Amino acid sequence: MAQPIADRRDVDFVLHEQMKVTQLTEKEIFADFNRKTVDMIVSEARSLAIKEIMPTQQPGDAGCDFTAGKVTLPECFRRPWELFMEGEWLGMCDDPEWGGGGMPKTVALAASEYFQGANVAFMLYHGLTHGAAKMIEEIGTEEQKRLYLKKLFTGEWAGTMLLTEACAGSDVGALETVAVKNADGTYSISGNKIFISGGEQDITENIIHPVLARIEGAPAGTRGISLFLVPKFRVNADGSLGEFNNVVCTGIEHKMGINGSATCSLNLGGSGDCIGTLLGEENKGMRSMFIMMNDARQLVGLQGFAVATTSYMHALAYARERIQGANMLKPKDGGVPIIQHPDVRRQLLEMKSLVDGMRSLIYYSGICIDSVKTAETPEIKEEYSQLLEILTPIIKGYCTDKANEVCSHGVQVYGGYGFCKDFPVEQLLRDSRIFQIYEGTNGIQSMDLLGRKIGMNKGKPFMGFLGRIKECIDKAKQTQGLEAMGARVDAVYTRYTEVVSEIAKAAMGDKVLNAFGQSHPLLTVTGDLTMAWMLLWRAMTAQTALLDNPKKKDLSFYEGQIKTCEYFVNNTLFVTEGRLNAIKTMNGSVNEISEDAFGSK
Repeated sequence: MAQPIADRRDVDFVLHEQMKVTQLTEKEIFADFNRKTVDMIVSEARSLAIKEIMPTQQPGDAGCDFTAGKVTLPECFRRPWELFMEGEWLGMCDDPEWGGGGMPKTVALAASEYFQGANVAFMLYHGLTHGAAKMIEEIGTEEQKRLYLKKLFTGEWAGTMLLTEACAGSDVGALETVAVKNADGTYSISGNKIFISGGEQDITENIIHPVLARIEGAPAGTRGISLFLVPKFRVNADGSLGEFNNVVCTGIEHKMGINGSATCSLNLGGSGDCIGTLLGEENKGMRSMFIMMNDARQLVGLQGFAVATTSYMHALAYARERIQGANMLKPKDGGVPIIQHPDVRRQLLEMKSLVDGMRSLIYYSGICIDSVKTAETPEIKEEYSQLLEILTPIIKGYCTDKANEVCSHGVQVYGGYGFCKDFPVEQLLRDSRIFQIYEGTNGIQSMDLLGRKIGMNKGKPFMGFLGRIKECIDKAKQTQGLEAMGARVDAVYTRYTEVVSEIAKAAMGDKVLNAFGQSHPLLTVTGDLTMAWMLLWRAMTAQTALLDNPKKKDLSFYEGQIKTCEYFVNNTLFVTEGRLNAIKTMNGSVNEISEDAFGSK
């Protein structure tokens, strides 16, 4: 039996029935991506993921080897790496001029769901490579593009992101890495960076490091940070490799999860000149890095979702096969699969509601990206760009919070076996924990939502986001069989808009600390409302299919969409209302309790 990663029927449902992705073929840039082509892409991705990448999941968990400054990746990574590059999967939706495939982002996300779910640690090397390439494409000089882009988009070289230092984690402005300008316009870089995914490895011949550093004499804090391209091996004018650039790995972390990904400490310039070139403008490094950071945050949301859906698929398969206990209504009939037990069904439906909602949200972010790319007016481009900005902290923050919950349920469904390394859900739970931390902790995502995104552009983009939710709710209230669910979501929507208005005002006034003490709960209820929107949209799509389908083909699938929405609306949203009530109080205890009162020293 094929290893479970993602539900192909549901992938097709979201792509073709909910998002109607092939409508993009009406745009000239995506004219070649008809239904047959899209399905073939997803099938090929699924095959590569299941046959080649997923078998590396457990052996890759043994981790990487670090010896004398060199990092050796698990041997099992080599064949799938070569096949991934041969298939030109790294630059699926990028410019063909630089080795990209030019496909819609929405389709690429469907393919990536399979890859990430198969082995997220293996895929980390590819994700950061792509992010580095996109940053060079957007702000690099023509010379930098010529030297680096095709090598990165084809995966011949790898890329990373060097932000974090021991003294500068979330507070990037405290960094101590220094750049000194040379006579030829290059810079000598010196400093130490930590927590660098893929900072050193032996699977590509070169690694290109975007590095944040402060030019001598630049202002303190984030205002004085610049961004540099620092290759592991210097690159000659003809594109060939030059001498070693004194980027030295001083160790790798021993982690809770994603052990196949080498998390490195790097020393730059400690044993000789480390030469970098300015990427973008002087003292604009943070603004430039956020090009990559926003892409990375959306990627982390995808990582969390993909690991969660893999855990769900494993738990579902196990629950159908594991015989334990009698059916409560037929106690004399002997053992039955545990999927017949109400509490197991509750956990599976909780997992399904979150996985389904996350899949729709993440694919919808792809629709936003594709809409920016195909926009016929600046107004449409700006609308979808800003909508994507609103969605980013939800995708990164909420989805990774819920992914960890889903993976925890996966362990619980397996019972004692789930706690054992012999079964896949144990590793998936460990792997999922980092997504709530890196690329900006989820606390930072919540502060971004409250402090920046809600009031961005005088609140117009956020109101547009809420308007899309309200439009879906109003349609559901007019859809046969969904009237009650639509009304229930509408009541929560109304309460949410009242509370978010109050907390947004408090965040700009004298209750700012109390407001930000509620920022993470606010992110959670915003995510809950977004999930309700996506699930209600799914239910309407399914109901339309049932009404238009007299032969009732896929009856259980479509009815399952409606029941999943019903579960979320009648269970999770009651918890959401409780959180909204708590947020509204903006209780000050978080900020009023003294440090000593937390406990003895």
